[in-house]
Amino acid sequence: MKLHGKRMGALTALVTSLVLVTSACGGTGGGNGDKASGGSGSGGSGSSGEKISVTFLPKNLGNPYFDTSDKGGKEAVQQFGGTYNEVGPDTASPDAQVPFINTAAQQGVKALVVSANDPKAIGSALNQARSAGTKVVTFDSDTDPQYRDLFVNQASAEGIAKVEVDMATKQIHDSGEIAILSASANATNQNAWIKLMKADLAKNHPKVKLDAVVYGNDDDQTSFDKTAALLQSYPNLKAIISPTTVGIAAAARYISTSNYKGKVAVTGLGTPNQMRKYVKDGTVSEFALWNPEDLGYLAAYAAKALVDKQITGKQGDTFTAGKLGKYTVGADSTVLLGDPFVFNKANIGKFNF
Repeated sequence: MKLHGKRMGALTALVTSLVLVTSACGGTGGGNGDKASGGSGSGGSGSSGEKISVTFLPKNLGNPYFDTSDKGGKEAVQQFGGTYNEVGPDTASPDAQVPFINTAAQQGVKALVVSANDPKAIGSALNQARSAGTKVVTFDSDTDPQYRDLFVNQASAEGIAKVEVDMATKQIHDSGEIAILSASANATNQNAWIKLMKADLAKNHPKVKLDAVVYGNDDDQTSFDKTAALLQSYPNLKAIISPTTVGIAAAARYISTSNYKGKVAVTGLGTPNQMRKYVKDGTVSEFALWNPEDLGYLAAYAAKALVDKQITGKQGDTFTAGKLGKYTVGADSTVLLGDPFVFNKANIGKFNF
């Protein structure tokens, strides 16, 4: 998969300026192809003249993926002069985010940016927060649309599913047994991707058999153990797809020191800094992702646009997200960051996140 020309140009500029570079979806243009001049946006005050308070609530704290995405959110909030906070549970369980949502609402936070552990479990708490005046933006992993004002999607579900299937089937020559190591069983985004992966495999790869889908709960040790169990249960396994950054790193770590290295392919979604050593030592040939820092950055600006009443979440609404440019709200109150990008030995050295 290739970046569009204007995004690759922006990517090169970022690399040469020694900032965190853009992977799948960054640059000066929005994910929908619109282009606008850069800049940090004007002001951090809402319609009341108060500073915009934005609280980020990831699935769990201590997750390298969310460390990066929330860093982008913090950068954006600082650029537009708002106040930033990050809270969250230690474990990514379905209802663990509820107390943090309630507290944010009680504190009168202007905007809450959430990656949902479950599409419904936090719904009531989110609607109560919205009734209290808090704007709710989901990013990375959505809730049911009735519980939020806007969803900032990292890439289309179809694009993510396709690139993962394509990478795996190419490496096993479109024949053999594979498995999927996902996050939690209730994760909205992973479940959507897996459903599409299953459909793609059935339609386009009849000689590839999906043996199992297992869940590591976005925990390193659990994912490591699930990898071992998969290999013991399915001795003819040729590839593991992990659509989660924690899972792919744990699977690669297990296989890198085992007899399966070079025999079982590992691919999915990861960050360059996590996966670099496994690409260099030959455990992993390629994997994909978007830039999580850009995702958090875009989500923060989307929250600002809602608080400022520049947008309502209606299809066709437009706003400018600082250095990322102009974005348009699509169907179901969704904003799309862009396309996934494939990392391999030839390009991974250019990235640092």
